[in-house]
Amino acid sequence: MLSKRHTLVLALPLGASLLLAGCGGSSSSGGSGGTAGSGTGASSAPASSSAASGGAGASTGAGAGGGTNAAAAALVPSSVKGKGTLTVAADASYAPNEFFKPGTHTIVGMDVDLAQAIGKELGLKVNVVNQTFDSIIPGIQAGRYDLGMSSFTDTKKREQVVDFVTYFNAGTSFFVKQGSPQITSLDQLCGLSVAVEKGTTQADDGNAQSAKCTSAGKKPVKVDQYPDQGGANVALSSGRDSVAMADSPVAAYAVKQSNGAFQLSGSPYGTAPYGIAMPKGNAMAKAVQAALKALIADGTYKNILGTWGVQNGAITNPVINGAQS
Repeated sequence: MLSKRHTLVLALPLGASLLLAGCGGSSSSGGSGGTAGSGTGASSAPASSSAASGGAGASTGAGAGGGTNAAAAALVPSSVKGKGTLTVAADASYAPNEFFKPGTHTIVGMDVDLAQAIGKELGLKVNVVNQTFDSIIPGIQAGRYDLGMSSFTDTKKREQVVDFVTYFNAGTSFFVKQGSPQITSLDQLCGLSVAVEKGTTQADDGNAQSAKCTSAGKKPVKVDQYPDQGGANVALSSGRDSVAMADSPVAAYAVKQSNGAFQLSGSPYGTAPYGIAMPKGNAMAKAVQAALKALIADGTYKNILGTWGVQNGAITNPVINGAQS
C-alpha cells in the first residue's frame, strides 16, 4: 500500500470543523505520496516555526532544537550551503502534515515544523513553498527545490530519480461515527458504503475489496468517492456513508478535530515509510539523515509529532532510500 499520495488529491483544511481536509493521494510522475495542490502558484509564504494556530495541533515550533549541529552541517554540499537557504516544496493541502493555516497564506503542519528543525540543525534558513504535488519531484530534478516534504511515500520507483530519507510511517486507517460498529479490516466492508477521496489508494482498495466480496458471493462495497477528504468526512458525519478511509495521520487528525463525532476503528494497514525527497546523488541525503537523527535523539522530533497528534507514526532510525516496494 502506497499510503497517501499514491494518487493526486486535493484537501481544504477548515480548522476544527468536520470539513477538515486531508486525503490519500494519487501519483502522477511523482508517484505515491502527495496531495494535489489547491492551485498552482498558491501562497509560497515562508513557513516559520512560530506558524500560528490552525486548530488543534497548530504549529508552534515545538522542540525546535538547540542550534546548528556542526557534524550534520559539515555534510551539506557546498552547492546548497552557499545559498544559505533550503527551498522546501510541499503541497499544502493535507492536514495535519502540510496545509494553510485557516484564513491565511501561511503553510503549517508536521512537515513544515520538521523542515524548520532540520534547517536549524544544518545551519540553513528554510523557505517552504506551496506546489502541486506532481510538480515537486520534477522540480527537484530541475534544481528548483532542495527538498520535497509533502508526505511522499518512499518507493523504489521514485528512488530511481530522487533520494529519500525516511522520517515517518503511515498507512490507511478506518474511522467511523462515534458508537458505530468497528471496522478493522477490508473484508468487513462487504455490503457497506465507504467514503473516500477520489483517486486515492483508499478508493483503489475499496474497489478491489468490492470485487472480492462479489466473488465470495457477498454484497459489494459501495465506494463513494468525493473531490476531497473534507467531502468524505461530511458524508460520514451526515450518515451518507458508514465508514471513511484515509491515510493514518490524516484520519487521526480528522478524528481529533471532530470533537468526539468520529472515532478511529482498528489499526492502520499497509504501513509504509514517508520520505524527504532530494536530488539524486547530490550528498544532501547524508546531511538530512544526520540532522533527523539528532532531532530524534534530543526529543525535538517526538515533540513535533506530538504537537500534531501523529506520534504513532514515529520512527527511530531514518534511513536513506528505505523503500519497501
